[in-house]
Amino acid sequence: MIESLNLFNLEKLKINSYQSTARRGRHDTFYVMFNPESYSLRYENLYSKDQAINASGRQANYALSKPEELKLKIILDNTGVSNYGLDVLGSTSKDVYKEVKRFLELTTLMDGQIHEPKCLTILWGDLNFKCRLKSLDINYSLFDSSGVPLRAELDTSFFGDLDESERLKKENKSSPDLTHTRVVKAGDQLPRMCQEIYGSAGYYLYVAKANGLKDFRNIPVGKEIFFPPIEK
Repeated sequence: MIESLNLFNLEKLKINSYQSTARRGRHDTFYVMFNPESYSLRYENLYSKDQAINASGRQANYALSKPEELKLKIILDNTGVSNYGLDVLGSTSKDVYKEVKRFLELTTLMDGQIHEPKCLTILWGDLNFKCRLKSLDINYSLFDSSGVPLRAELDTSFFGDLDESERLKKENKSSPDLTHTRVVKAGDQLPRMCQEIYGSAGYYLYVAKANGLKDFRNIPVGKEIFFPPIEK
């Protein structure tokens, strides 16, 4: 029975297009006609290639992690046939060329107001991928009698794109050679905060000086304290 296919209740993959990395407020949305059969995520870590002379090997010294990469195929179809071989119930015919043009405007072409392609968020089920488009290959097929394509396959590649605050939160770096900030809460004491961050309470005078504190014993609740990096 057609009801078992839930054609009207399928959650469609969508791509939200923004003019800022914050990805808030007004945006345009591109809904795919058919959900992808699959998508792939790629993660890559890079390590230093330096190796000592007259050595048979080297230590893998971490350099950086590349942004995640998402690959998926998007199909645009004006033949009136769905993935199930049935007419797409309740759908309307869409010009494939116009849909490709709209996809390019939202994801690929430079936006005249921000002087770069727009920021994107791809949403589908548990997938919530903030990104920019890396590459796009378009293959047109199934032409009508006048040569107008009735189908287009878009092979897309997107790379992860986080703003600075999101990136730092995700990395969650906590080593003592990095800068930290803390907002003072009731009961907080500077030596104890130094113990948590540096592994030693003995740096409290160093932190007090860095923050211009005259009385480190009575720090107002809500004050932001700067903990500079140290070398051990």
